[in-house]
Amino acid sequence: MSSSLLAAVTGYIEGQGGGEGLFPTPIDGFNIVRSCQAMMMPMRAIYRPSLCVVIQGGKEILFGDDMLSYGAMECLVVSVELPASGRIVEASPDAPYIGVTIDLDVTVMREVVEQLDEPPVPPVSHGPCMFVSQVDVPLADCIQRLVRLSETPKAIPILYPSIVREICFWLLNSPHGGELYRLALPESNIERVVKAISMLHTNFAQTLHVEHLAEVARMSPSSFHQHFKALTSMTPLQFQKQLRLLEARRLMVVEAASVAEAAYQVGYESASQFSREYCRMFGAAPKRDAMNQQRLNSEYASRTVRTA
Repeated sequence: MSSSLLAAVTGYIEGQGGGEGLFPTPIDGFNIVRSCQAMMMPMRAIYRPSLCVVIQGGKEILFGDDMLSYGAMECLVVSVELPASGRIVEASPDAPYIGVTIDLDVTVMREVVEQLDEPPVPPVSHGPCMFVSQVDVPLADCIQRLVRLSETPKAIPILYPSIVREICFWLLNSPHGGELYRLALPESNIERVVKAISMLHTNFAQTLHVEHLAEVARMSPSSFHQHFKALTSMTPLQFQKQLRLLEARRLMVVEAASVAEAAYQVGYESASQFSREYCRMFGAAPKRDAMNQQRLNSEYASRTVRTA
């Protein structure tokens, strides 16, 4: 199945003009990536709830204090939206990295859970919101059908929802199904923390009050802090800081904002504090890092030789 899936994805890429880079498909939330070289530096971004599958090559991701690595025919399942750093660690012109990402919908996951005769057993301890699993034959078949479906846009509205439900079914019946089942449980501690995370995403530029987030989660501050750290591998303050700095980087790289403008827009009152924390996170001063990112984006775009 791995060889046929690789052939199907490669064929789709070549049909789009070939080259390397990000290949969006007509299916919203389903994207393909090909890269002929490993990334020296990790790419920091906000990861949405998603299924990230490596078909060829290898990747690693760092979130908080935890590092996960996954290779060919393995997948990373992200159950909560959070900042993380990912990079391709295995790729070459002869054997490029090839992967796909599929957005996950908690609502659909819950609908599937309600129809299971025997729901998976959630783990006793609350662990991180990411895990790595093998891509078995049924899951690989779903992904291959998504690739074929991308070539027939008129069929997407009719067939895509059923494939998504099937993907949720196989994930819930995998060895890590209990991890996803925790997320689908209504009024669980995880769902309460997720509500607070959503508020953080919306209001990250404002002053953080853990007590207010705990109220949103309907927990005591100490319990909220414990569950938040267990789920994200970060404290609420670390989480907010990464959100701020990622948005500041985007403002400087994409919108050409000055260092002072970016710092102010994401909630910093001290430009010097902003520069110190930015340098610790990205390894370079804000202005230099933004210029490097613009150069890297330009070089990457020049290597991408495909039609729109």
